[in-house]
Amino acid sequence: QVQLVESGGGLVQPGGSLRLSCVVSGNILSINAMGWYRQTPGKQREWVTTITNGGGTNYRDSVKGRFTVSRDDTNDIMTLQMSNLKPEDTAMYYCYADPIVGRYWGQGTQVTVSS
Repeated sequence: QVQLVESGGGLVQPGGSLRLSCVVSGNILSINAMGWYRQTPGKQREWVTTITNGGGTNYRDSVKGRFTVSRDDTNDIMTLQMSNLKPEDTAMYYCYADPIVGRYWGQGTQVTVSS
């Protein structure tokens, strides 16, 4: 079993920055890739970014150049640094972790971008 706990969400003005964290515990040796999704009411959850065990990263086009994902395997934390935030980034953000089989999810943290 793997447990994921997100934090760092909040209210920020357009153009501002936020840093989300995802603390990982449990059978962490089983984890391969990790990343983030987001979801707004009435819409499907959408993929945001992935980071592999080797540190390789991928981002959805709309966040490239603004979001940066990183992982600290020593302290079992993944972070998402978000800059130049836009109102359309408003969503509940969920971290995930992929073991060999299946996927684990955190409970989510709300990000609201508004003036």
